[in-house]
Amino acid sequence: MKIRSAYTNKSWLMPLPISSTASDEKKSDRDIAKEQIHRSLAEIVRCQNLIVLSGLGTSLCLTDDSVPPKRKAPTMSDLWGRVKAAYASGDEKKWKEILESVRHTAGSENIEELLSACKIAENFLRDGELKKLQDFIQLAETEIRTAVNFLVNTDSLPVHSAFLQRIARRSTGKSRAKIFTTNYDLCFEHAAKAGRFVVIDGFSPTLPPTFDPVYFTYDIVRRGLDGDASAFIPNVFHLYKLHGSIDWERTEAEIEKKHNTDKPLLIYPRSSKYEQAFSQPYLEMMAALQAVLREPNTGLLIVGFGFNDNHIAEPILSAIRSNLGLKVVIVDPVLVRSIDAHKYVADGGDKNDLNEDDELTVNLGTARTNAYLSKIMGLMDQGDARLTFLNGTFEDVAREIPDMAAETDLEKHMLRMRVIEGDSV
Repeated sequence: MKIRSAYTNKSWLMPLPISSTASDEKKSDRDIAKEQIHRSLAEIVRCQNLIVLSGLGTSLCLTDDSVPPKRKAPTMSDLWGRVKAAYASGDEKKWKEILESVRHTAGSENIEELLSACKIAENFLRDGELKKLQDFIQLAETEIRTAVNFLVNTDSLPVHSAFLQRIARRSTGKSRAKIFTTNYDLCFEHAAKAGRFVVIDGFSPTLPPTFDPVYFTYDIVRRGLDGDASAFIPNVFHLYKLHGSIDWERTEAEIEKKHNTDKPLLIYPRSSKYEQAFSQPYLEMMAALQAVLREPNTGLLIVGFGFNDNHIAEPILSAIRSNLGLKVVIVDPVLVRSIDAHKYVADGGDKNDLNEDDELTVNLGTARTNAYLSKIMGLMDQGDARLTFLNGTFEDVAREIPDMAAETDLEKHMLRMRVIEGDSV
């Protein structure tokens, strides 16, 4: 994992293996890199308010049992291929016809651009063409819903569990950790269940769970036997799903949580998602994000988010500019390539000359010329010590983030039980 911050002299530093035979100068860089990675993550965790913004990158660590293993979470290019296969079944002429009917840019395989074009085309297509388009949109949304519903009960989530153990176990004198995610999947919910964490996600504890933002203001305490003394319980965090969830469903009057619903409440990848993000229930999630970004002594850890959603990136950049009490660590495995590419284009280079052989960069949709990352790097290189880039994965940060709290008795007991159950199988 490489690091770039105000302390690395406008360059990327990477820790070397302990057994490395590198020169003393390189070993010194290794020591500086390890120290700075630990310092930046520790500062985030110690803040009074801890925020995590997670994107697709936090789900890509899940793989199936095939050889070689394949990622279970779909990337944007995976969704394109899946929709194309379901609609055209290898018939290139049929696929070309639907793209031409909505004026989709030739050569682009961006599913978000395609669905945006489809939504616009609904306004000018008529009769048979309109019906054909609407059938395609319905098919595409069904394929997306199916693709993002990839978890099964037997899936192990060790990376998510380790991450929660480090960010959700906080002193009760600090605010509860808040995880904001653009993902539809249930990875954090499943990991919380396995680790006996309590998730406050805006839904009632009644059946069926019903959404009401007032539940975000509630907390959980343990009442003493005498009926008077009480204390906040550990291992509680808030979860805000900015683009919806595969287990949400809108009824006539309310939003309910339902397993195996065929009508999940999602913001699909299209340009209209910016408008939808400011309608309920997403409005409450966005309002909570913007409010906590303005709080003093706040740490923001961004993992696997490519800064391609303007309605989320803009409030973050605005908070960085105005809130001097905000510390930010951005973690992404393609940061070096993305930022170097932006500098290349800014200096007059042709973006079409950029190397496209990095599959992860392409699949994640990380903008090679992302203006938000460039501005943040500019502040960092001018000496803003609040900002840090880590070129790494979700697995890297889950391993490196310091564990600031000791294991609780419940966690120790759960570990013993898992060992016993494993031995008895």
